[in-house]
Amino acid sequence: MKESPEARGEVPHYIGHRDRLRERFRDSGADALPDYELLELILFQIIKRADTKPLAKALIAKLGGFSEVLAAPEARLLEVDGVGEAVAHHLKVTHAAALRYAREPTRKRQVLDFMVGRHRTLQGGDGL
Repeated sequence: MKESPEARGEVPHYIGHRDRLRERFRDSGADALPDYELLELILFQIIKRADTKPLAKALIAKLGGFSEVLAAPEARLLEVDGVGEAVAHHLKVTHAAALRYAREPTRKRQVLDFMVGRHRTLQGGDGL
């Protein structure tokens, strides 16, 4: 029988995984993460104490990709082992929020970015 990392006095690889993933997202942004890790970050919010990597990978494998997971009907999400009503609902709320953001006129976002950059310039920063 194979000895566990804990029995050998080693720290298992999954210890601190959530913190490391959050830090990578914070430092490098979403583009630095593969789809399954971005999905893990979403799942962290609803699944508090379990490894979310297998579920994120299973969702993407079954449904075809990150966007397809969010766009999938709730009934289709529930077909994936490990997805219950709460997880399916959370993914659908995340999808709805993304759609609403995408509908927001780009001009409003551009004006806000300009205003933030102008404020930084006036404060002695380097602008955007």
